[in-house]
Amino acid sequence: MSTAVAPKGLEGIVATTSSICWIDGDAGVLSYRGIDIHQLAERSTFEETTFLLWNGTLPTSGELATFTQHLADAREIHPDVLAFLHNLPKTASPMEVLRTAVSLLSIYDADEKLTTHEANIRKSFRLTAQIPMIVAIFDRIRKGKPVIDADKSLSHAANFLWMLNGEEPSATATRALDIALILHADHELNASTFAARVIAATLSDLHSAITGAIGALKGPLHGGANEATMHLLYAIEAAGADPVEYVRQMFAAKKKISGFGHRVYHTEDPRATHLRRMSEELGTAAGNTKWFDMSRKIETFVKAEKKLNANVDFYSASTYTTLGIDIDLFTPIFAISRISGWAAHVIEQHDDNRLIRPRADYTGPAYPAPLTPIESR
Repeated sequence: MSTAVAPKGLEGIVATTSSICWIDGDAGVLSYRGIDIHQLAERSTFEETTFLLWNGTLPTSGELATFTQHLADAREIHPDVLAFLHNLPKTASPMEVLRTAVSLLSIYDADEKLTTHEANIRKSFRLTAQIPMIVAIFDRIRKGKPVIDADKSLSHAANFLWMLNGEEPSATATRALDIALILHADHELNASTFAARVIAATLSDLHSAITGAIGALKGPLHGGANEATMHLLYAIEAAGADPVEYVRQMFAAKKKISGFGHRVYHTEDPRATHLRRMSEELGTAAGNTKWFDMSRKIETFVKAEKKLNANVDFYSASTYTTLGIDIDLFTPIFAISRISGWAAHVIEQHDDNRLIRPRADYTGPAYPAPLTPIESR
């Protein structure tokens, strides 16, 4: 038996080395390749941030133009995958659809079996472009609306909103989603990224690793917290209740409030700082700050009562809702962003690979346990 037992959930365990993302939970710092998330959210774009994650440096203007064009050119879905989306039950969960469609995409990818650095980059372009298309296409299919073709002249964020809603988004909506995609792009060894790296470490392909990552993200303890937050806001509105009193009663009933606290951050989640502002700005632009106002009251109360800070999920709920996005698309939008980070980690894993094979601390019956004859059991 092992004498050094890892804590439950591997909390605090360093599992690998990586040059992609650095977090200081005590100081509330999140950085990609050493660049603070606040700088990226204020001055960068999703395309530029993705280049940074994949290549390790910020692009020149020429490199960014080429990268952006490659990403736009990759907005293609094989007709068989499109037919598959049309034939699914309209009641299927968007995350189940996305997980299955990403796996299906590998069959039609020219680099399916290759795990070289160059092949992984090519596949990363395609998957980063295809995932938002799948989400938007299936949402329109299930609502009985015609599928909208991709517009390769639009930015990554704008094209998704275009394909989802069938109208060119405002500059405010586009920038809000662009910032949200930057904020969610990577977060070190979270559950889905670690799952992707474990799969990649077997020298399985990028599509397999991303399919596994989507499966991990689907879990409510990872990607679904913003959905729970919005359900709470809807419940408060339906009850005509005061947000603070409603949450106070939930605490009295020992119920958990989603969107607060974080395994890593011991101060405010730096991503929440930007999403809070975006929620307010979008609400103001739409002439309705109801969801932001409710969220702000709840946040203030929870911080005073429980000393818990809002995390990335809390204000992303009201932000996405104000953008007109359905609740069950919140987690798929997480995947639309996180594919950039997942891909970076798979590329890094394959570039310097070693099979990830930890051990378990055995707690079963002492060895050797007897095998009692079946007639004596």
